[in-house]
Amino acid sequence: MKKPVLIIGGPTASGKSGLALALASPLSGVVINGDSMQIYQGLPILTAQPPAEDCAKIPHKLYAALPPEDTCSAARWRERALDEINKAQAENKLPIIVGGTGFYLKTLLKGISPIPDIPHGLRDKISALQKELGNPAFHQELAKRDPVMAVRLPPFNTQRLVRAWEVLEATGKSLAEWQALPPVPPPEDLRFLTITLLPPRDKLYAACNARFGQMLQAGALEEVKQFREHCPANAALSKALGYPELSAYLDGKISLEEATIAAQQSTRHYAKRQVTWFRHQIAADLTVDAPAPEKVLAWMEEQRI
Repeated sequence: MKKPVLIIGGPTASGKSGLALALASPLSGVVINGDSMQIYQGLPILTAQPPAEDCAKIPHKLYAALPPEDTCSAARWRERALDEINKAQAENKLPIIVGGTGFYLKTLLKGISPIPDIPHGLRDKISALQKELGNPAFHQELAKRDPVMAVRLPPFNTQRLVRAWEVLEATGKSLAEWQALPPVPPPEDLRFLTITLLPPRDKLYAACNARFGQMLQAGALEEVKQFREHCPANAALSKALGYPELSAYLDGKISLEEATIAAQQSTRHYAKRQVTWFRHQIAADLTVDAPAPEKVLAWMEEQRI
């Protein structure tokens, strides 16, 4: 008999974490992070990580699991998520994966090409080279060594450029060659039940706006200030929603009001892209327009979970 794994996906500010928390108690669940920003330490407020009181009620895994200077690929996240799934099931608990990074969730559901792990020291070396050369020159050098990936990647996508270079350096093969291989399938003993949370656009956008204001009240600006003082400028968290805008304010380039409006706008745009992605890339077993645990519990009872 296959062991169930519940997946809750959807756009930012849609209520995924609250829904997961509400389901975890009656289902004896463990909440496992599926968000590419929440896996890092350093910006818990700005990345909307679950507060301490929620973590005290229900076990939460893979939140703030990596230092901010580390790099987490989808393959690495999948490996760690499967490990947490196995641990939860060994304790007779239901794994509940929750997050808005659709590609992470897709690697769990569909598998991923078998790209080898990259030594951390090599990643640091290549990141330092990228910083020394700057993106345009780094992209040009990559084009000499791996023209296929250079054509696919825009010159200012730092994270993906470094990824392409490090895979080539570590394996002697282009990332394109690895990606062309058949994906490693998900474990056959798992039964994935996927819920997509897609609120109406007006409610979703209002939630995006309100949540950023709440983050500011909770100390997000001071959090960003401290992060900038102690963490590398090219850390993955520098792409967190609201970080570029608050950084621009701290640099004196815009007012706090302008930073707030811009951050809310970028959050809404990101949420819109996420909605489109989930509608077309994830074949959900259940789609809901609001975080309604009673409806989900009734549906799961029908599924005999």
